[in-house]
Amino acid sequence: MTVIVGIDPGFSGAVAFLWPNMKLEIHDMPVLKNAKGKTVLNLHEMHSLLTPEGDEPHMAVIEQVAAMRGQGVSSMFRFGETYGATQMAVAAHAMPIHYVTPAKWKGHFKLSRDKGVSRSVAIQRFPKNAADFSRVKDDGRAEAALIALYGKEMTYGT
Repeated sequence: MTVIVGIDPGFSGAVAFLWPNMKLEIHDMPVLKNAKGKTVLNLHEMHSLLTPEGDEPHMAVIEQVAAMRGQGVSSMFRFGETYGATQMAVAAHAMPIHYVTPAKWKGHFKLSRDKGVSRSVAIQRFPKNAADFSRVKDDGRAEAALIALYGKEMTYGT
């Protein structure tokens, strides 16, 4: 059976590993501050994070994102750079990749744009991991977990 890696890209996103037995492991997106004090993806930590520990096959489900109105050019460029680096980190481990739009996976769980609802659904679906979603800022963790669950329920990993 396949371990599903759900990825909510972005600096406040997360990476969730969902095993076939529903064990869930969540990591905040590995970031650091660059010389100018800007948040950037920690490339080495991302690569290390995605290195499989066992023999189980892994596959990734990555939220397919696009530019949003009202975002500055510089911040969108940095976000796009992080999105591309995340894809490359997955590809470097030869993991199959599936992309899913926010509308598709959120529609599957009947979610709104309210990030608090994503946290509530994640707590319901993963009660053993409720502490991982307890803070308002844990919405990226919740969404990564739900993206992984979407992948499992869509049988990408079978």
